[in-house]
Amino acid sequence: MKRLFEKFQYNSPVTLTFTFISLAVLLLGYLTGGLSTNLLFSVYRSSWMDPLTYFRLFGHVLGHGNWSHYSGNMVLFLVLGPILEEKYKSRDFLFMIAITALVSGLFYVILYPGSILLGASGIVFMMIVLSSASGMKDGKIPLTLILVIIVYLGGEVLSIGAKDGVAHAAHIIGGICGAGFGLARRRT
Repeated sequence: MKRLFEKFQYNSPVTLTFTFISLAVLLLGYLTGGLSTNLLFSVYRSSWMDPLTYFRLFGHVLGHGNWSHYSGNMVLFLVLGPILEEKYKSRDFLFMIAITALVSGLFYVILYPGSILLGASGIVFMMIVLSSASGMKDGKIPLTLILVIIVYLGGEVLSIGAKDGVAHAAHIIGGICGAGFGLARRRT
């Protein structure tokens, strides 16, 4: 049995740990009838005196409403994460995730006071745009980046205000963060 486990490599620690923690949060949500997800892993306007408010600003990206929501995010997360984690290194990749979570969490708390935000889709959109932006060479903008912005983010802009339960603004914020990280890395 030990030899079997030696064949596996924990190749992308941030990506894999995020995926496993999100799975544990989803299972905990099922066990508690959604109470843990609402209390800890969703962001919404609450008192700034409540210490959980600050935790939720980051923790909302770990929460998912159901298996479909989780798997939809994690498939792309697991495809893009190892590539980005290798390129930008684990510490910087984790920093990008945390900043995107904070920015999208604050955006929703401030501008959408009656809404609840949860899930990693903003992070996934950050990763999609960052993947495209990381192809920049010699100061030239990759056509793939332009197409990703048009297809993904353009669709999200057109969907703002739709009553479909999808956090389109969080997707746009994630994409903007991804573009910002890509451009900032390009300069350094």
